[in-house]
Amino acid sequence: MQDDAEDDQAPASGRRSRQAEIEHLLSPVIQALDCELWGIELSTRGRNSLLRIYIDREEGVSIEDCEAVSRRVGRLLDVEEPITGNYTLEVSSPGMDRILFRIEHYAQYVGETVDVRLVRPFEGRRRLTGILAGVEGDEVRVQVDEEEFLLPLEWIQRARIVPRFE
Repeated sequence: MQDDAEDDQAPASGRRSRQAEIEHLLSPVIQALDCELWGIELSTRGRNSLLRIYIDREEGVSIEDCEAVSRRVGRLLDVEEPITGNYTLEVSSPGMDRILFRIEHYAQYVGETVDVRLVRPFEGRRRLTGILAGVEGDEVRVQVDEEEFLLPLEWIQRARIVPRFE
């Protein structure tokens, strides 16, 4: 998924399904390298695709981890061919401003400030920045000033942690 302009022509549900298939394919390989697959982003522009893989480790992610995952995943993608045409593979740490991909990620970061971009406007807003107040089933509560928003996960295009520097 891209930031503001979604450039895939497929509906969001189709992209998510394709991403889930790729995650299912890659996860065992990444786990075998003692890393966690944090999430993936897949975007397509014309005949070129970008597959961005975020990996994490308790001890932190090193450049060597990224290189090892890139080599192993690259070979697997060449054999399995889940992406048609040309693609660029990027492997990265989620970083301090990490994207939240799964409901478990949201639950892990309750109390943090998040920047949420919605698929379509909700109550006149397409972007919310506030405190991640909780998770209820497949819905996320975000406190913005005095208002609280309960957002189904499928309404969220992207949510990132807003890092605190103290």
